[in-house]
Amino acid sequence: MDAADTSINNPSPSSYWLDACEDISCDDLIPSEFIQLPDTNPPQDVTTLDPCFFDGVLDSIPTLDAPLTVSQDNACLKRAHDDRKNTDFGNHKVGFVDDDKQERFVKRPRIERERERPCRKRPRDHDAVREIRRKDHHFNGTRGSRDMDWREGRGYWERDRLGTNDLVFRPGSWEPGSNRDIKGHVDKNLDSNQQELKKDESKKKVAKEHARKYQLDVLEQAKNKNTIAFLETGAGKTLIAVLLIKSVYADLHKQGKKMLAVFLVPKVPLVYQQAEVIRDQTGYQVGHYCGEMGQDFWDARRWHREFEKKQVLVMTAQILLNILRHSIIKMEAINLLILDECHHAVKKHPYSLVMSEFYHTTTKEKRPSVFGMTASPVNLKGVSSQVDCAIKIRNLETKLDSVVCTIKDRKELEKHVPMPIETVVEYDKAASLWSLHEQIKQMEVAVEKAAQSSSRRSKWQFMGARDAGGVKDELRQVYGVSERTEGDGAANLIQKLRAINYALDELGQWCAYKVAESFLTALQSDERANFQLDIKFQESYLSKVVSLLQCQLSEGAALQNNAEVSEKGSETTCLDEIEEGELPDSHAVSGGEHVDVVIGAAVADGKVTPKVQSLIQILLKYQHMDDFRAIIFVERVVAALVLPKVFAELPSLNFINSASLIGHNNSQEMRTSQMQDTISKFRDGRVTLLVATSVAEEGLDIRQCNVVIRFDLAKTVLAYIQSRGRARKPGSDYILMVERGNLSHEAFLRNARNSEETLRKEAIERTDLSHLRDTSKLISIEPTHGTIYQVESTGAVVSLNSAVGLIHFYCSQLPSDRYSILRPEFTMERHEKPEGPTEFSCRLQLPCNAPFERLEGPVCSSMRIAQQAVCLDACKKLHEMGAFTDMLLPDKGSKGEGEKADENDEGDPLPGTARHREFYPEGVANILQGDWILSGRDECDDSKLFHLYMYVVKCFNVGSTKDPFLTQVSEFAVLFGNELDAEVLSMSTELFIARTMTTKASLVFRGCIEVTKSQLDSLKSFHVRLMSIVLDVDVEPSTTPWDPAKAYLFVPVHGVKEEEIDWDIVENIIKTSAWNNPLQRARPDVFLGTNERTLGGDRREYGYGKLRGQKSHPTYGVRGAVAQFDVVKASGLVPDRVANGGDLTHGKLMMADSCTNAQDLVGRIVTAAHSGKRFYVDSVRYEMTAENSFPRKDGYLGPLEYTSYADYYKQKYGVELKYKQQPLIRGRGVSYCKNLLSPRFEHSEGHEGESEDTPDKTYYVFLPPELCFVHPLSGSLVRGAQRLPSIMRRVESMLLAVQLKNVINYTVPAYKILEALTAASCQETFCYERAELLGDAYLKWVVSRYLFLKHPQKHEGQLTRMRQQMVSNMVLYQYALSKGLQSYIQADRFAPSRWAAPGVLPVFDEDVKETDFLSDQDINAITETLTANHDEDDELEDGELDEGDSSSYRVLSSKTLADVVEALIGVYYVEGGKQAANHFMKWVGIEVDFDPATEMGTQTVPAGSVPDSILRSVDFDSIEGSLNFKFCDRSLLVEAITHASRPSTGVSCYQRLEFVGDAVLDHLITKHLFFMYTDLPPGRLTDLRAAAVNNENFARVAVKHNLHLHLRHGSSALEKQIRDFVKEVESEVSKPGFNSFGLGDCKAPKVLGDIVESIAGAIFLDSQRNTSFVWKVFQPLLQPMVTPETLPMHPVRELQERCQQQAEGLEYKATRNGNLATVQVFVDGVQVSIAQNPQKKMAQKLAARNALAALKMKETEAAAAAKEKENEENGKKKNGSQTFTRQTLNDICLRRNWPMPLYRCVSEGGPAHAKRFIFGVRVNTCDKGWTDECVGEPMPSVKKAKDSAAVLLLELLNRWYA
Repeated sequence: MDAADTSINNPSPSSYWLDACEDISCDDLIPSEFIQLPDTNPPQDVTTLDPCFFDGVLDSIPTLDAPLTVSQDNACLKRAHDDRKNTDFGNHKVGFVDDDKQERFVKRPRIERERERPCRKRPRDHDAVREIRRKDHHFNGTRGSRDMDWREGRGYWERDRLGTNDLVFRPGSWEPGSNRDIKGHVDKNLDSNQQELKKDESKKKVAKEHARKYQLDVLEQAKNKNTIAFLETGAGKTLIAVLLIKSVYADLHKQGKKMLAVFLVPKVPLVYQQAEVIRDQTGYQVGHYCGEMGQDFWDARRWHREFEKKQVLVMTAQILLNILRHSIIKMEAINLLILDECHHAVKKHPYSLVMSEFYHTTTKEKRPSVFGMTASPVNLKGVSSQVDCAIKIRNLETKLDSVVCTIKDRKELEKHVPMPIETVVEYDKAASLWSLHEQIKQMEVAVEKAAQSSSRRSKWQFMGARDAGGVKDELRQVYGVSERTEGDGAANLIQKLRAINYALDELGQWCAYKVAESFLTALQSDERANFQLDIKFQESYLSKVVSLLQCQLSEGAALQNNAEVSEKGSETTCLDEIEEGELPDSHAVSGGEHVDVVIGAAVADGKVTPKVQSLIQILLKYQHMDDFRAIIFVERVVAALVLPKVFAELPSLNFINSASLIGHNNSQEMRTSQMQDTISKFRDGRVTLLVATSVAEEGLDIRQCNVVIRFDLAKTVLAYIQSRGRARKPGSDYILMVERGNLSHEAFLRNARNSEETLRKEAIERTDLSHLRDTSKLISIEPTHGTIYQVESTGAVVSLNSAVGLIHFYCSQLPSDRYSILRPEFTMERHEKPEGPTEFSCRLQLPCNAPFERLEGPVCSSMRIAQQAVCLDACKKLHEMGAFTDMLLPDKGSKGEGEKADENDEGDPLPGTARHREFYPEGVANILQGDWILSGRDECDDSKLFHLYMYVVKCFNVGSTKDPFLTQVSEFAVLFGNELDAEVLSMSTELFIARTMTTKASLVFRGCIEVTKSQLDSLKSFHVRLMSIVLDVDVEPSTTPWDPAKAYLFVPVHGVKEEEIDWDIVENIIKTSAWNNPLQRARPDVFLGTNERTLGGDRREYGYGKLRGQKSHPTYGVRGAVAQFDVVKASGLVPDRVANGGDLTHGKLMMADSCTNAQDLVGRIVTAAHSGKRFYVDSVRYEMTAENSFPRKDGYLGPLEYTSYADYYKQKYGVELKYKQQPLIRGRGVSYCKNLLSPRFEHSEGHEGESEDTPDKTYYVFLPPELCFVHPLSGSLVRGAQRLPSIMRRVESMLLAVQLKNVINYTVPAYKILEALTAASCQETFCYERAELLGDAYLKWVVSRYLFLKHPQKHEGQLTRMRQQMVSNMVLYQYALSKGLQSYIQADRFAPSRWAAPGVLPVFDEDVKETDFLSDQDINAITETLTANHDEDDELEDGELDEGDSSSYRVLSSKTLADVVEALIGVYYVEGGKQAANHFMKWVGIEVDFDPATEMGTQTVPAGSVPDSILRSVDFDSIEGSLNFKFCDRSLLVEAITHASRPSTGVSCYQRLEFVGDAVLDHLITKHLFFMYTDLPPGRLTDLRAAAVNNENFARVAVKHNLHLHLRHGSSALEKQIRDFVKEVESEVSKPGFNSFGLGDCKAPKVLGDIVESIAGAIFLDSQRNTSFVWKVFQPLLQPMVTPETLPMHPVRELQERCQQQAEGLEYKATRNGNLATVQVFVDGVQVSIAQNPQKKMAQKLAARNALAALKMKETEAAAAAKEKENEENGKKKNGSQTFTRQTLNDICLRRNWPMPLYRCVSEGGPAHAKRFIFGVRVNTCDKGWTDECVGEPMPSVKKAKDSAAVLLLELLNRWYA
């Protein structure tokens, strides 16, 4: 059976049984969970396996003695049915096993047999190992298709999965799942077959049906006028509707209008069925809607989106009625209204209400066309006469404004619509089990009594007495009245007892026992069992019923068994020995022949009724029918649920797979999907028998159905006709089961058949009814006035019919918890009149958090109208008070929906979320603008002077370093066109230069200077030459574009006289001819064709983009992807010299293009001609020449042995050295320009080039001078200039902060604003997160206070949503955009390679992908954006650029923008208090009234409105003593401790106060922590706040100060939970050193945390809205406050962080059994811990804690073992712990001069939190060719997966070369 089936086999039957007793209306229907019952026979799907799959299955598979059953329509395997035991496929026997055995068998580990190879064989243990050799052709199809370029091998190597850990060779290429167990393969086969099946079916479906003549006749009439099509079931009415939709669509399309057709159905399954049909037949956009999809909560915008997108809407009538009533759609907007099963349009059915309330009230020309479909226009017991029939048809026509149309000539119809053969089967009346019935009846009476004694009224009286201070102890016992009391349970229980009684009557004792037992288990596994009284109450009675029925059953069984003792040799008198669910006669039934005997015995005994017996006999007749597909119709849900159980336990019925299909009880969600599932299984034959209630009578179109059995006769003619119509296959049977001698049954059948004839006749011949025109028998449609309330602006309407439902819906939307179920209460009052009829009025009481509590209704003629009238008044009043929107829907306080969603309909992330990202140009401060930078080439006037401001960069070293290079740096100044703000000069920038040294850099003003035009040109040329080398961007000073938005220049200054520019350096550098040599300019790699960046570039060492398979040169640390020296020689850059060896004078060196003094060379930079790399010259080594032998560095095995340096250069680069006697130059690589703003050395593992101060890690290179060009820039100049980008980045961001400060116009230090603009992702020494935390709490507080005071009528739910809308990230993001904050934000780590210096723009090419925050697509997008801009620049003058280009683009998530707004609020609050923060909020656009004078509505309860009796019942002294605060207005305190479950006595519940108190406490505690721990990093501060401000912590505060004793509530369940919690807290406190701070093992009732917050709210209001009073009261209450030392980390988070560090996959698996949740923790696929708790979150926490303990223990053990091993090997060489990894493999390849290994990812999968990678690797050994691929283990990270594969390849190589 495929996976989907098994999941339904053992459903948790709970929820269904809970409601199975409630017989349900036919209007909202849905299926049972007993959809598929465990079946003793194996599933028929086995036959879909490909027979050749079993070729080669080894004999070692045990043959099991289970029968093989096959679906009988599979001809090729039919023969197998006869063998029963074993089936022979290709000389291999296969035993088919039943489900659970099969499970056990396939889960055994399995290996594939090795190909016969000469390598060692492993002995096979037949018992331990079941080997299955699979034929190659299973994989042939896919082999090689995955990666065409991946060389095809003969097979691959992997670890054996049996724990032997041997290397195993497998033929073919690795496939996911090829090495998993067989089950996966079987499933795949099944699945693919299943899909095939479905494909076939869908193909069949889509084939367009051809309309028959009679269908076209009806269609013609329907096009011209409103029509009701009266045709048999199966006559194809839906096709007519589809054709009509097409016709209407075509007409409207011609007029250029959009069509909206609404197709109404009465039952949920039809929604899906009809929508599917219309979609297939028309291809239009079809929407389908039923109650479970949550449309009740959709707002108008969401609906309108549906109306715009869709052309046809298929829905249940109630939904259309609702949206019409709320004026979301108008009747005139609909073009075509189709009513399926339109006979329902009577009385108060939604069909009828849609027509009378909306269709008939719309003017005629605006009404939609109407098309009704029915198999019988009369939906009643029958029709008494032709006239009666005519009246009923006429009334339906009037209601639908249509004319009935049927077919006069029935011949064509009969040809197409097969009529089933009707058979009547009689059964005997059941004997009455009188004593049992009586006992259950007595229980019902007892339940009713118990319920009355606990009824609510008496409890309210107790409450009143208690409030008046009555006898405390006595009242404590009847303390709370949860809304779910015994009374509530009793109503439910009585229904259950009646259901059991019904089963006893109709189905027999055994079925009744099954029903009772199912009810009981369902209750026991109900999650609410812990805290709901009503469930405990029901449980006690049901267990009595179960034991009673069980006793009776076992007695019967004992009698029978005693008679057969001699045969069986055993007695089963004891009830325990009867297996649960067995038929009590325990001799096995085999085959059909004995079944009558057995069932007969059961009938005689009263265990099963004759009715059930005859049903079983009917079914047995179909035993050998090939394509049996049946529906049994029953009246009650109970029968539908229990009959499949009966069938499942009769072996003779094992040819049946049965399932239930029942209607919809509102208490369950997600049932439609199961209903759909059952129907689809019935369609494709996985289920062959449906036991259904009336839900399946109408419209279900299952063509294969060939037997319909009415187990219970239909109640109406219509049901009789409809259910008969379910038998769709020609030659079907329609079987009616009738009780022998039951007159009413016979009468009904007679009547049904006659009525059908009469109806047909009437529809054709139409009786004249003119004589009845004005009588009451004919209905007339006249709109009724005065009974509706309509909103003028929208047209939304509420009528008497809908008012009661709307009030109930409103109450259900009020904020509540599980202890208080809020609903309206009605009290009726009789008004007796001596002469007239009795009249009634109704009083409505709403829950205490509604805007008003009581309302008296008008006096009316009946109770029902009185209730409707008071509800209508209430709706009107609620709308006037703003509790209903103008659509007459409960106002949620939100203007739109979708607050919680992260994506819109298209699946794109919504603005305000972290995943929503957009490109923004980087901002540049206005002060940097200057047109002076554009002056140049074209101007010839040299006399013009430029007035510039010079700022020298002063660097001050902190700490010291041994590396002289770091301190030998040139001095620079920066020239600006404008004067900078003093705050910028006062700032010093910390540069992280080396591990032991930082540098503080600042700008110092050195005065104004004036330069001529030619001087400016020189300075610009110098600046470009210098920065092009530093940033590695090849630009020419004469052609580079300048951008006036960012105008400044870097100039060199004299070391001594800092005021002056060093003109000598400037002139030397710009005049030198060396720049003509492409190797001396930036990017020589482009010239050499290696694409290896030499310096500049990104973070990777030396910034090389791609390593092209070459590894670092092991001796020198310079990675070499090399160009042939010939490229350089061919270019003529190196003069061709003749070696003349000794002519050089001492002290002179022959360089590549010149002769230089050796002394002058030290400190310069040289460029290597053979590689284009640059080196600082450290010294000239006179003792070394090119003839010295080539060294081998310790620990490395050089790639090849070279005899000397000369030999090395000849072999590696093809260079014949001419001056072999010259001394060598010792150099160090010039590093790329780094980001010096991030602290790089804290966690660094010492990368080369980053740890220059540790001399052993500095790599030196020895170069022959003749291969070196001297670079024009000196080493100190370049090193000094490499600091400038980092310094200027900080200066530029500081200038932006100053600019923003000036815009906001409130004095706050600019460096603080800069902090608020810097994201943590910049990895600098400060970021906005601390300030954001404070700003977030302050904003929440200010907005909460404003809303609370402004809207005294709104309940907490509305206030929360309104607050959400004012402070949500989405809103803050919009504010940030509107103020342009995106230009000021620093959100990404500084990368010099992406930084734009004036005149030197970054190059975005493939080698510069710093993926700190950009994905490849993002970079492509940027590149496209930039190139696009360049293309458009033609109109700009030469050398000019629009601003968009120099400022590089970056990606900001919209959450970052929102965070910055909060951070700025925080900064302004810290620096300038409330006034400053409020100023900023006003500036950014957060509209909150800050002026206390204008705040209104001081409190929610006017003083004195609380009754004295309540005031007397509260112990104020005790509470005020605990709080150490005296209330002026005590009514606030009463409100603060009143829970919503308390019966309403004029006191509101605490929810509103809790809303404001939550915000005030959050603000105060955050503020306290922020100022208390100023040095704490933001992450820890967030954790501290989370530990201090949470419900768990507040609940413990409440218990500690005894506040829980004063809580006024009405729920015994809550009382119990509080008691349990108090006990837990007491035991926690007794544990030594325990601090919970929200991490205790017991979950606190939320109510306790809430009252702490509501009391804070009450104190805030009572102290004239002064927060300092609140803090004064709460600071001592909250002690001990959490501190960084006492802060525990949440185990779930700790485990996650640990696993991330170790790169281990972490996965939680949660299951629920009854009311226990079980959570298992898996690390790298291995279960490490498990925990159980009623609450899932708590179980997860405990499981994580256990996992941490287990992992720590494991680590300790491992460490101890390693130490032991180390001690053993003390004295030996310590490489015991050496791990073989990719590095080892790479070294071997280098040593043997092989190409680098090739890795590929063969599989990647799993959920995001537990990803698994599998890598394969192979290498081309030069002597033996390619190795086979070695496939590693599944690993949580790519690194580990590659290592795993590398280890295997190393083992393989070891074998080859050992």
